[in-house]
Amino acid sequence: MVKAVVGANWGDEGKGKITDMLGEKADIIVRFQGGANAGHTIVNDYGKFALHTLPSGVFYDHTTSIIGNGVALNIPVFFKEYNEIISRGVPAPKIMISDRAQMVMPYHVLFDQYEEERLGGKSFGSTKSGIAPFYSDKYAKIGFQVSELFDEEALKEKLVRVCETKNVLLEHLYHKPALNPDELFEELMEYKKMVEPYVGDVSAFLWNAIKEGKEILLEGQLGSLKDPDHGIYPMVTSSSTLAAYGAIGAGLPPYEIKQIITVCKAYSSAVGAGAFVSEIFGEEADELRRRGGDGGEYGATTGRPRRMGWFDCVASKYGCRIQGTTDVAFTVLDVLGYLDEIPVCVGYEIDGKVTTDFPTTGLLEKAKPVLKVLPGWKTDIRGIKKYEDLPENCRKYIEFCEEQIGFPITMVSNGPGRSDIIYRNK
Repeated sequence: MVKAVVGANWGDEGKGKITDMLGEKADIIVRFQGGANAGHTIVNDYGKFALHTLPSGVFYDHTTSIIGNGVALNIPVFFKEYNEIISRGVPAPKIMISDRAQMVMPYHVLFDQYEEERLGGKSFGSTKSGIAPFYSDKYAKIGFQVSELFDEEALKEKLVRVCETKNVLLEHLYHKPALNPDELFEELMEYKKMVEPYVGDVSAFLWNAIKEGKEILLEGQLGSLKDPDHGIYPMVTSSSTLAAYGAIGAGLPPYEIKQIITVCKAYSSAVGAGAFVSEIFGEEADELRRRGGDGGEYGATTGRPRRMGWFDCVASKYGCRIQGTTDVAFTVLDVLGYLDEIPVCVGYEIDGKVTTDFPTTGLLEKAKPVLKVLPGWKTDIRGIKKYEDLPENCRKYIEFCEEQIGFPITMVSNGPGRSDIIYRNK
């Protein structure tokens, strides 16, 4: 059976923890899109980890962790992360990397930095990990698949060809040093040594695993609102963040994805620029940021303070719908225990009209939140294992949010640890 774990909002919903938790029963965990531009924070018996490219299942010795063809693979970053977890006592995970995955090239990171610099105040708030230049090249058909490392003559020729076009931009647009194809070739030969033992035909491997009845978990990065088609374009990422893309980015038949667990935070947070209707500011935001997550709401990749807001029913309903949600995992609920009253965004007012449908970006920029205030529960709910043992106002908050978004909340996370979870039968 294939399950997907994806985000409903702007990313940072707590997918890493949910994947890590579901990984206990999974045989294979697949990253199917994105690169090292976003992180998953995981707390388990080995400690606290921020993963960027490694799938969140690497802490189990019974799982195979896979980098699918849809991933932007930064090879040195991947192996730095791999070696780091081993140095902290985690047994060497079983890894497989798709021969069709494409590589983040050293110049992709440079172009990302140069472009943000050039745009100045009009920049996209990139993490400068090379992701947009990587996907631009992939679709312009001048990217490099991992398999190309194994044909050295063809690789040399292609590097010369690609550097010719890149150097025109470097010289005339960015006024930066030119690329040297020979140096790039040497660097790619180092990449080849690192990656060689792990490369394989992921799609065939997964096809066979499905036939053998194995449990496969697809792990998404970021969330619905960062999808390039369905998100807050252009303040989006460069690969599809939707469960549907899991079929493409891993090489699976779409009909095999049977369960789509969409992770929603009990409040909102976002890293980077873009419309964020329920955003709060000042002391109110600082307090929520300090208490949020595990050790505060700061980006796992950038360390940037996350932008904070109340739970947004409009964005979450939309985010769950375009994911094809079967189950919602509601996370960081314990954080809200300090509040007397908890506002929830139940609609957007745009040009004097209230809507509960998530609009396109131009209209989103004009939207004002319509808030409903619910009573808080004023207690610490960590350690509670049964839904009925939660305070009444806490249950009412969950049920109100569930009714507004229209998808069943079947898991409630009430702490950062792997076992801090309440299953709720619907």
